[in-house]
Formats: sequence, structure tokens, C-alpha cells
Amino acid sequence: MARDARRMGDASTHAVFVFDIPHPPFGHLPPPGEGRYGMTWSIVARDPSSGALGIVVATKFFAVGARVPHIATGVGAVATQAMVNPFYGTRGIRLLGEGVPAAEVITLLTKDDDGRDSRQVHLMDSAGRFAAHTGASCVDWCGHLIRDGFSVAGNMLAGAAVIEDTARAYEANAALPFAQRLIAAMKAGEAAGGDKRGKQSAALLIHGTQDYSDLDLRVDDHTDPLAELTRLEAVSREHWTIFRQFMPSREKPSGVFDRAVINSAVAKAQSER
Repeated sequence: MARDARRMGDASTHAVFVFDIPHPPFGHLPPPGEGRYGMTWSIVARDPSSGALGIVVATKFFAVGARVPHIATGVGAVATQAMVNPFYGTRGIRLLGEGVPAAEVITLLTKDDDGRDSRQVHLMDSAGRFAAHTGASCVDWCGHLIRDGFSVAGNMLAGAAVIEDTARAYEANAALPFAQRLIAAMKAGEAAGGDKRGKQSAALLIHGTQDYSDLDLRVDDHTDPLAELTRLEAVSREHWTIFRQFMPSREKPSGVFDRAVINSAVAKAQSER
């Protein structure tokens, strides 16, 4: 029997109701019409030390980073999944930018969508409030958790332990840099069974203080996408994260474009690794 943590009632409520429902055995691939094309599990979080917003997601589906994660700096973050509705991302960000609270955004996104029972979405507003929706027709195991500073949601999972262990690992790794903390949490969820169909793609999106992303990593088609995401994040620290500091910013619209200055900083950082 599966443990279903679909939250009942108001989207802003943090209580999670758990009940038993049957689900296919681990590894079962649903036939056409039973959710073969759904997305999987993700985290939406705000880094308490920097205020950065991040989303990490993994699935047995192609190019998950192209549709699930949506972030606008200073506005909020939205992860739209299951039978993914991309407008939940674009419209959700627009509503958050208008100052609509997280729970109300969930209501506005789902109320006129005839497919809402097959959708899953979780999001955070600029005030740090989280809300989520797991439709009644999302493929088991499905559910979501809202915790202090982050939310986890998933569907077509091996069981409730996937999001529970993801949340537990995120909380336990507060000392890690934000990107590594997000990936470590997803790896814990994968160790608990992850997507019951298998693995294919993963993505990590982080926004800091600028209008563009600090980090946008996508593994579109891979036998071990979270391992590859881990490798890419490590590669990003070799050059990219240093170079990024010199890019145009709100504070310095032209940035730094002296190659000697940039190369010197990169060399110094690499020598200190």
C-alpha cells in the first residue's frame, strides 16, 4: 500500500493528511493514458543565507528543465509538473509579480483549468510563503510537503519516502552551498526509489540578486541524470561561478570586461581550490 500525502483543503495550509491507497509495483511503466507523460519530483526553496531562489527537478522524461522550473528574481518560483501545464509557470510568475499571495496563485491557476486534477504545482511568493496543489488524478504515488523555507512535490514515485527523504536530506545539509544542498536532497529521494519509471533528465535553476540566473544546468537525456547534474555543478565552480561575478549587474550595468582582471581572478580561485 502507498502512503499518500496529498494535502487537503486550503493551499496555504501546512498540514499533510496521509492515507493508504494501492499503487502498481515499483518499476511498473503505466500504459498510454495512465500518466506515461507526467513529470516527477522537485524542490522549490529559498536559501536562508543569500536569499537566492532555487528549483531542482528529476524525472524519467526528456528535457525536464525546459518546462518545469520557473523563477523570477525578487518575485518567486514555480514548479509545474505531472501533466505539465507550462502556463502555470508563466502565468504563475506574472501573478506573483503582481503581489498575489502564493495560496491565491494556486487557486487562480487551477480554477479555470479543466485538467487541474491531472496537474501538480508548488510555488513560493516574494514573502517566502509556499503553496501547492496535487490533483486527484495525478498518478500514484503522488503528494507534496511544505516545510520552513522549501517545498517538495512529486508524482509517479516509488512511494512517500521519496519526498520525505528528499525533505529530510535538505534539512540535514544546511551547511552545504545552496546548489549542492539541493542536489544532495534529490539524491536522497532517488535512493528512496525516485521516479518508479526510472531516470532520464534533471535540472537545477538558481536565481540570486540579478534579473538573470546564477546557475541554469540541464541534463536532458542521461542514464544517471542526477550524477551528471552533480558533475556539471562541480564544473561550474571551476570557471563559471567566478566569471559570473564580473558580468553586468544592477549595481554595475557594464560589468567588468577587462579579460586580464577576469583571468587573474579565475586563476587565483583555481589555485585556492
